Amino acid sequence: MTSLKLILTAIGSSRSGLLGLSMVGLHLLFALTSPWLVPYSFDSQSEIIGHIGPSFQHWGGLDTLGRDVLTRTMLGGRQAILITLLGTLLAVSWGGFFGIVAGYSGGRVDEAIMRCIDIFLAVPFMIFLLLIIATYGNDPDVMILTLGFFYGIGVVRLARAATLEVVVKDYVLSAKARGEGIYSIIFREILPNVRDVLLVEAAMRWSWMLLAFSALSFLGFGITPPTPDWGLMIASARIYLPLAPWPVLLPMIALSSLIIGINLTADALAKSLGLDRITRTVI
Repeated sequence: MTSLKLILTAIGSSRSGLLGLSMVGLHLLFALTSPWLVPYSFDSQSEIIGHIGPSFQHWGGLDTLGRDVLTRTMLGGRQAILITLLGTLLAVSWGGFFGIVAGYSGGRVDEAIMRCIDIFLAVPFMIFLLLIIATYGNDPDVMILTLGFFYGIGVVRLARAATLEVVVKDYVLSAKARGEGIYSIIFREILPNVRDVLLVEAAMRWSWMLLAFSALSFLGFGITPPTPDWGLMIASARIYLPLAPWPVLLPMIALSSLIIGINLTADALAKSLGLDRITRTVI
């Protein structure tokens, strides 16, 4: 808790970081409380079927089926945030572990892990995503495991690079000389010293995963209707954009504001930890 408090304080010390943290916090708050805040049910239909502009009764207007757009937008981020947060945690966990093992072990272990990573990097991951989801369905568990796996591939390379800088330090060499086991060295000596890099990478992966999840929903491979989802809302209303922009604009603004907030927070986090997001090295 003390480390988390220090990190949040460091992020909030800059204006951009405070803005990003506030945007992300607002979205998380809405995700938790929106079922009790929305004025209508997400699938309730108005007596008038068709697009109706914003009014006192419906601040965000109605979509083509007469459903309240503001209600569906407020609820549309719940599944996306939950699935991508868990997917990000999975990606950073397994990717960080195997990257550290590869960087620490070297030799054949390093070679085997990195050649497997190269194989997956050689093929566009979206093709694998669509293939797996089309085969096993779009159940949240499937999407979490799929997104977590493919987005963890890049984390392996990053964690390995960070580990290679750490394994030559005196405290790691001293631990080896004392005869400590590999897991003791990894979790007590290496992980605390690559944790900052993984935290910044986790923030970046979360924003990328949100975009991928919304793209899957847009293509019809994500959330199943009538459950509200930003990508699905944009896809279903895009053909009416010239006549009725509000069913598209509201979920676009919601998704964009969350992505911008995450990236502002990631930038502030990187600066507070003394890291450069472009090179991912210590400044």
